[in-house]
Amino acid sequence: MIDSLEESKKVPVKLPNGVTVQIEVKEPSGGRQNVSANIFDFDDISNVIEGITTAIKDTLIKAKPQKATVKFGLEISTESGKLISSIVRGSGKANLEITLEWNDQP
Repeated sequence: MIDSLEESKKVPVKLPNGVTVQIEVKEPSGGRQNVSANIFDFDDISNVIEGITTAIKDTLIKAKPQKATVKFGLEISTESGKLISSIVRGSGKANLEITLEWNDQP
């Protein structure tokens, strides 16, 4: 999510399967950075997503719900020539929203 008051730019990002996509990123605060000439690697973002989902999955295995829903948002920006991500507020008031359901069975 990018705040409408912040400057943003679309940059080319190479996915692990070799496909290049355009991703909207927040301009770094404190000055502009020329990112248009770079093709960024999505691996750093993939590692963040994998780390978050693995930690949540491990917790869910212990909790043993019948159903689980997880929502989170990532803000992607550039810093020192790399893509970086932050967990951002999505809908509701949480940065990370987890819903667990158990069915009572006799």
